[in-house]
Amino acid sequence: MKFLNAVNVSLALISILLISIGVLVIYSSSPELALQQTIFTVVGLIGFFLISRFEVKFAGRLSIPLYLLIIAMLLLVLLLGIETRGSVRWIPLGIFNIQPSEFAKPVLILLLANFWSKKTPSWRNILKSFVLSMPFIFLVFRQPDLGSALTISAIWIGMLFACGISFKKIVILFLILLVTIPSSWHFLHDYQRHRITSFLSPESDPLGRGYNLIQSTIAVGSGELLGRGLGRGTQSRLQFLPEFRTDFIFASIAEELGFIGSFIILLLYLILFIFCIRLAAKTKNRFEFLIIFGVLSMLLFQFFVNVGMNMGLLPITGITLPLISYGGSSLIATLFSIGMIASVTNSKILETDIYED
Repeated sequence: MKFLNAVNVSLALISILLISIGVLVIYSSSPELALQQTIFTVVGLIGFFLISRFEVKFAGRLSIPLYLLIIAMLLLVLLLGIETRGSVRWIPLGIFNIQPSEFAKPVLILLLANFWSKKTPSWRNILKSFVLSMPFIFLVFRQPDLGSALTISAIWIGMLFACGISFKKIVILFLILLVTIPSSWHFLHDYQRHRITSFLSPESDPLGRGYNLIQSTIAVGSGELLGRGLGRGTQSRLQFLPEFRTDFIFASIAEELGFIGSFIILLLYLILFIFCIRLAAKTKNRFEFLIIFGVLSMLLFQFFVNVGMNMGLLPITGITLPLISYGGSSLIATLFSIGMIASVTNSKILETDIYED
C-alpha cells in the first residue's frame, strides 16, 4: 500500500504541475475558462484516485461493456452532436458538453490490454485487434477528427510493439502502411489536405493555408530565453495565433514564458515518461505492462505531434497537448488514463500469463 501511495502521489504531482501551467496561461487570457479548467481538473483527479484504487484484475471484465458504450456514444455524436467549426464531436449535456472520442482512448487501451494479455501476436490476432480498433477509428474520423483518429491508431500500433510482435511482422506492417498511406489521401477533407500541403510550403500562401504554421513558429521564436511575460504575448493576445488555448498552447507558452518555460514543460513530460517506463519495467504481469505501455503510447504520440506542429516540424493536426491544453473531456480522459497506470500496482494477479491463439 505504501508503494501504491507513492505511485499515486508521484503521478498526481507531475500531472498537477503540468495542469497548473496550462491553467495559469489560460487564466491570463480568460479567468472564466481557467475556472472551468480547474473544475475539470478536480473531476479528473477524483477519477484518477478512484481508478488508482481499483483492482486492475477486474478492469478487463469491464472492457467489453465500456467498448460498446463508447461505440454507442460515438454513433450518438453523429446523430445528435453539436457542430463546431465544421466538426461534430460533442454531445450536449446541458451545462457542459462531452467528447466521446477522448474517452475512446483509455477504453481502447483497456480493451487491447485485455486482448493481448491472452493472445499471441499471430497474424490472425493482429487482424482481430485491428478489427476491434476500427469502429473507434472510423467513427472518430467521420466527425471529422483526424487528430484523435491518429491517436487511436497510435495506441493500436504502440500496443502491438508491447505485445512482443516479431521484427519480421513489423517490417511487413510497415510496408503495408507505406502502400496504404497514399490511397488515404482521397479520404481526407479538403482542409486536411491543405494542412499537409501548407506544411511543405507555408510561404506559398502565408495569409491562407500556411497562416497557422507561420504564426505558430513566429510565436515560438519570439519568446527567446525568458519570454515576453505572462499575458503579454502579441501573437496570442492580438489573435494572430489561432487556438492558443488548445492546439497551439505550447506556442503561446513559448512566446510568453520563453525557452525557460518551454524547457520546464519538456522536463516534466520527460519525468512522467521515464516514471512510466520504469514502472513498466518493474511490472511482472502482462496485462499490467500493456496498460502502462498503452497509456504511454497515447501520451508520447500526442506530446510529440503537438509540440512538433507548434514548432513547424510536423503538419498541423487537431491534437491537444495532454494535461495542458484547455478542454474538459481531454483533461478528464487523460487523468483517467494515468489513473489506470497507478492502478496496476493494486493488482494481486500472479506472474503467470495465459496465452491463447
